[in-house]
Amino acid sequence: MIYLDNAATTMRKPQVVVDAVVEALQSMGNASRGTSEASLVATRADYVARERLARLFGCPWADHVAFCSNSTEALNLALMGLVRPGDHVVSTDLEHNSVLRPLYRLRDERGVRLDFAGADGQGRLDYEALERLVVDGTRLVAVTHGSNVTGNMVDVRRVADVVCFTGHKGLMGPQGTGGLCLAEGVDMAPLKVGGTGVKSFLETQPDEYPTRLEAGTLNNHGIAGLSAALGWLEELGVEAVRAREDLLMRRFWDGVRSVDGVRVYGDFDQAERCAIVALNVRDYSSSAVSDELSQRWGIATRPGAHCAPRMHRALGTVEQGVVRFSFSYFNTEDEVDVAIAAVRELAA
Repeated sequence: MIYLDNAATTMRKPQVVVDAVVEALQSMGNASRGTSEASLVATRADYVARERLARLFGCPWADHVAFCSNSTEALNLALMGLVRPGDHVVSTDLEHNSVLRPLYRLRDERGVRLDFAGADGQGRLDYEALERLVVDGTRLVAVTHGSNVTGNMVDVRRVADVVCFTGHKGLMGPQGTGGLCLAEGVDMAPLKVGGTGVKSFLETQPDEYPTRLEAGTLNNHGIAGLSAALGWLEELGVEAVRAREDLLMRRFWDGVRSVDGVRVYGDFDQAERCAIVALNVRDYSSSAVSDELSQRWGIATRPGAHCAPRMHRALGTVEQGVVRFSFSYFNTEDEVDVAIAAVRELAA
């Protein structure tokens, strides 16, 4: 199989990730639940992972990195924990349903007012509209760092006080890992309350971070794998990984962008973008094209709406969807060339 669905999950992991999960399964107890060596191994491993995530995302303190099961849970935690009844929130048409559905829920249940900055036919965010929508009383601006449909990136430096992340995509960790990082001065109400292993006589969740946001047993085995992936990224260099993925993405884009009958979506003039190429072949259903790629060439892609309905309305692809090719450090030039040849044959 030629796996080009890395924006859904990176299937090929560094070997150190596999080794770390196996070792954790055989050695770890429950973090922050006792002083046995097995418990301390898990607690220390969690802290190393927090430190690595803090360095990666520019978080001022490791204890302001909280673990969740994925970015969806982290986004629910952030949105439900920061937005109050009657607040005003600004977001964009680039967003995934992991942002949109919590926002719509806040609108319906808390009377939160929502505004969305639009995108053009190539999925580019309207920054002027975004700035106009932010007014006195705006509580929060929620934006994706990169569109999961087009790969277009957003300048999050303008807005980011909370970064939500998942472990199983670009970070190359296991599924079931993720979390968020809090900037200085951000105070967030917990989404879940329950056991923490400390201050057990309190009737409320402890105030200290990260305990405030982490009720219940963490996925310590998955976090061990994520930490190993982060160590691998640090050693190799994030920029080296990005450069490799960018090279593969642009090789594919260059091979398909001028093919008769192929339409490519997204802004490829951006110097920095996600390693994604979204396209359609003539008027064929994206699902039919993706299935053909899988059945005939063994190429895994992702068709459809990608949980991003507003983005597809902006692109004009509500009915057809798009076929998304997403690349990883572990893909090869030969695999890219097979995919180019397959798209050309389908278009012909």
